[in-house]
Amino acid sequence: MNKALAFLVLPVFISGCRLVAVAADQPAPFIEVVVDSTTVVADSSEPAQFVAPDPVRTFDEVRALWVVRFTMTSKEAILGMIVEAERSGINTLVIQVRGRADAFYKSSLEPRGESVREPASFDPLEFAIGEAHDRGIAVHAWVNTHLVWGPAQLPQSPDHIVNAHPEWLSVPRELGRELASVDPFESRFVDQLIQYAEENSSTVEGVYTSPSHPAVQDHVHAIWMDLARRYDLDGIHFDYIRFPSDRYDYSIGAIERFRVWLRGQLTDERWGKLNQAYESDLYAFVDGEAELWNQFRRGHITHLVERIYRDVKAFNPHLTISAAVIADTELALNDRFQAWPEWLEQGIIDIAVPMAYTRDPERFRELVGTARSAVQVRHRVWAGIGAYMNTVEATIGMIDIARSEEVGGVVLFSYDWLVGEGMSDPTRPFLGRIAEARFDP
Repeated sequence: MNKALAFLVLPVFISGCRLVAVAADQPAPFIEVVVDSTTVVADSSEPAQFVAPDPVRTFDEVRALWVVRFTMTSKEAILGMIVEAERSGINTLVIQVRGRADAFYKSSLEPRGESVREPASFDPLEFAIGEAHDRGIAVHAWVNTHLVWGPAQLPQSPDHIVNAHPEWLSVPRELGRELASVDPFESRFVDQLIQYAEENSSTVEGVYTSPSHPAVQDHVHAIWMDLARRYDLDGIHFDYIRFPSDRYDYSIGAIERFRVWLRGQLTDERWGKLNQAYESDLYAFVDGEAELWNQFRRGHITHLVERIYRDVKAFNPHLTISAAVIADTELALNDRFQAWPEWLEQGIIDIAVPMAYTRDPERFRELVGTARSAVQVRHRVWAGIGAYMNTVEATIGMIDIARSEEVGGVVLFSYDWLVGEGMSDPTRPFLGRIAEARFDP
């Protein structure tokens, strides 16, 4: 890595805008990956490093639930979830511990989840692990990567990323030129990002961080290492390890990092021509080299996955690293910049969980089959089933399809829906009917 470039601060002049200082990233982290296992924010008050038991819980067929953070708010809710999981034949829980850059566990890196109702001494994740493991159920910590806040009022904690580091946030193309001249700490910067997410809620879930920002990568890496070191987990699970769409990240920082990176990719003549145009057009480089721009965005996602995988495995090779991925590989690659079939091939994730959310059983079969074809061994794919959008009968049918495609298991989205909105008939609960039909509780 070119360390001179890694810490360089470059002045950028855009016609009609004020002078902006932007920290440049390393020129090509996804071409020459340098793994730094020391980039962990440590808390000296924490206990000694945890040593995982051997072997970690394994199952011939994974029968899992995604558990959204809203269940991780009280001891009563957590215990009820685990008891229901055991009763239903569930052997794996994928528990959301980082929902929107908040912590549903004890963390010195991010603020406690606002919805946790127990005293500060209570650790939701530690409690869940203990109760689940006592019943032979595996626990995977579900970490949302770049989605850090929903289209709603600002987080309460001043330490939350959205409040403390608005300069880390990703910007849509429609706002890029306007926000290039706005100090991120001005209220209208974040306000406009939230408003854009609200107005485009069908495709944008909320506010995202910038995948190419070095501090963002370091922060997410530190969260993973903190979880790996301090908890008796069976695995850790990536989610939102992607862009919200190809309309992001047009923040001035990301564009400037791309400009610096391109210096080593283009001829002097071509780069000079684009640089001249850049004086009056913020998008000169990204529009002029669209394919490289996509490569740049895709590369930063892959780089973070690889960095985290190598460092977590170096600490504890028994931890399973999985990722919830966009099941449509074309959409994943070109719109969300998530090259997950390559991650499987390169061995930088252990398991892909394609979110094959559809009501169409043949489409479900196609999506699961595509994921299965990317690996030689069945246990490296778990089929993600959108139970929330299907009937009990359709969900059972999809479990059967997943089994016929010979994947390693299924993950239902989500426990919270299955026992909430999915409980339209309390006498015949959704999860219980699935369990009786297919999970042999």
